[in-house]
Amino acid sequence: MADDAKPRVKVPKSAKAGETVTIKALISHKMESGQRKDAEGKLIPRSIINRFTCDLNEVNVVDVAIDPAVSTNPYFEFDAKVDAAGEFKFTWYDDDGSVYEDVKPIEVS
Repeated sequence: MADDAKPRVKVPKSAKAGETVTIKALISHKMESGQRKDAEGKLIPRSIINRFTCDLNEVNVVDVAIDPAVSTNPYFEFDAKVDAAGEFKFTWYDDDGSVYEDVKPIEVS
């Protein structure tokens, strides 16, 4: 498990019904491609976040496959239409089988 992986997300606290809001999601992760070598010339094992998803009230908003070429600490910014109050669930999937999650509520006025 990547000890340095740490998700951070920013979701507005509320929105009007039918409003489109901007979501920001980042995970602190080293994202090793498996192609670099350490000081002794040995390959550093691949360790990347290979998938990111976001659901609103269990309905998928974003599903991204991530390749090794993505930089350290992958950041996503996207829009989501909010029809009802509920929860955004963010999930990052690591090569080593680890899954990192964060949940943020949103109210509808």
